[in-house]
Amino acid sequence: MGFTQTNAIEVKQIKGKGRGVFARRLIHDGEVIERVPVLVLPVGETRTASGPTRMSGYCFEWGRGTVAVALGYGSLYNHSYQPNARYDDESGRAKVFRAIRDIAPGEEIVVNYNGEPGDKTPVWFKITESEPSEKKPERPEAQPGSGDKADAREPHGNLLRAKTDLPAEGKT
Repeated sequence: MGFTQTNAIEVKQIKGKGRGVFARRLIHDGEVIERVPVLVLPVGETRTASGPTRMSGYCFEWGRGTVAVALGYGSLYNHSYQPNARYDDESGRAKVFRAIRDIAPGEEIVVNYNGEPGDKTPVWFKITESEPSEKKPERPEAQPGSGDKADAREPHGNLLRAKTDLPAEGKT
């Protein structure tokens, strides 16, 4: 399956939090937000003798001894215990991000880093929740983008768990 960019989402800077992925238009419950390829790396490439590298903040756990960097905006989605989207591994080296409820234009798209939307297992970093969106999904769907651009700030601590039924050898 091929990969295409979408105009449904954009990356914006969030004060005190870093970058995040936002809806540019109404995204419907169940709609695929983004399908992204991943680069699989040995976990050792994200660590040095003095600790994790900046890249480790953008990695998903992938398979035994490996991590994956999701391309597209895949490594920029922030964590929430009240997610409006989820991610799943697809066959091969890909992740799919899908809405689990309607997402309003301008609303941040967030996933639960534990993999399952209802999983309340503590994560390994301090949680900084965005302000809840006051926007309710409206119709019509079209809304112009804001034009904001992402910048090169610190990574946001994103070692997401891969939830998949793929065998380990299919992930390396």
